[in-house]
Amino acid sequence: MDINEKIVENIDNPHELEKFYRKDPEAFKKSFSYVWEENHDSKVLGVWYERLYFKDTSSTGLVSFLQKDFLSMSILAILAGIVTRIIMHFITQEAIAPINIIFGIFPFIATYFVYNNIPKRKILYTIAGLFIISAIYINLLPLEQKDSITMAYLHLPIFSWILMGLAFSGNEYRSGSKRLAYLKFNGEFCILYAIMAISGMLLTALTMQLFNFVGLDISKFYFNNVVIFGVAGLAMVATYLVTRNLKLAKNIAPYIAKIFSPLVLATLMVYIITVIWVGKNPLLDRNFLISFNGILISVLTVTIFSITESGTDERKTISDYINFALIVLALGIDSVALSAIVFRLSSYGISPNRIVVLGVNILIWVNLIWIMLSYMGFLKNKTGAVAVQNAVTKYLPFYGFWAGIVTFVFPLIF
Repeated sequence: MDINEKIVENIDNPHELEKFYRKDPEAFKKSFSYVWEENHDSKVLGVWYERLYFKDTSSTGLVSFLQKDFLSMSILAILAGIVTRIIMHFITQEAIAPINIIFGIFPFIATYFVYNNIPKRKILYTIAGLFIISAIYINLLPLEQKDSITMAYLHLPIFSWILMGLAFSGNEYRSGSKRLAYLKFNGEFCILYAIMAISGMLLTALTMQLFNFVGLDISKFYFNNVVIFGVAGLAMVATYLVTRNLKLAKNIAPYIAKIFSPLVLATLMVYIITVIWVGKNPLLDRNFLISFNGILISVLTVTIFSITESGTDERKTISDYINFALIVLALGIDSVALSAIVFRLSSYGISPNRIVVLGVNILIWVNLIWIMLSYMGFLKNKTGAVAVQNAVTKYLPFYGFWAGIVTFVFPLIF
């Protein structure tokens, strides 16, 4: 029986028609046109006809909007590339700190968000004002390798990332679903940017080799005028594609979350067992404590990424139990790290680094407990998946607040 006959036989069976379509969409569409000619009175086939051949009569306005949206992205990408190139020039001259490179990317992404979702004036002024104040303040700090200044440099990107989130959320900045959408955007952005960056690296390698064949070394010129420009411009392109609901990143992200979570859990368990076996002590080894905190932040990032990609489905999967195990493990690591930091503070005294690390670990510790308790309620059917996501989204402002304190207050105190 060919597919034409199958469609006719199941003309009043939507479930079977859907199965045929999913098995081979192209063959189904081709056969459907023949079946539809003989069965115009079928309402089921009428719905399928609209699904397969739907044409939006308002497409002119949509195309105009897309062109306008694409044009705004293109202008911002060019501006981001130019500004980043100028900033890089001053960095190489050692006139400004390398952290200034974020001002060639973050403000432009925020501008794109604001342009497509214009917020109230007070929000707009807050975003613009804080970016301007950040740029001025960070460049008023002396170019010295002091702990407080280094900490300010490290926390400025986090503070700027929160500002981008405010621009993304607009008037709905208090909405948990909007914050969750921002976290999803970041995951999809990173995936898409990485894919395009790899393609860019291959193009760069090919270009270098082609010019080497004719005896020209253009590596310095190419890096300064193409690569740097491209790094910033590509960020705008990735932002545009993700916000235009590009299916590539959205389809890949959940699978990456499901693959990476168990791998991270297995790796972390092996690592912890190895640490105990060799007798490493984070209370005494400063470098080991730093690596411990790095692992903690990485685990928190992977867990949050996995939670945001899990959706609001109330059904529990193996991924939920893996996430819960990761959170418990991360909480144990954070508890050890907190003990080590308190020990070092009591033994070696106060320093900007120790206070910053203490603050970060306390923040993460509280957040992990909240997520863990929410997950326990979810796994016991006492709460829904939304409660777990709220434990992530509602806590984001605290990270931004702490990053702001470290960036703007610590250099003044220390």
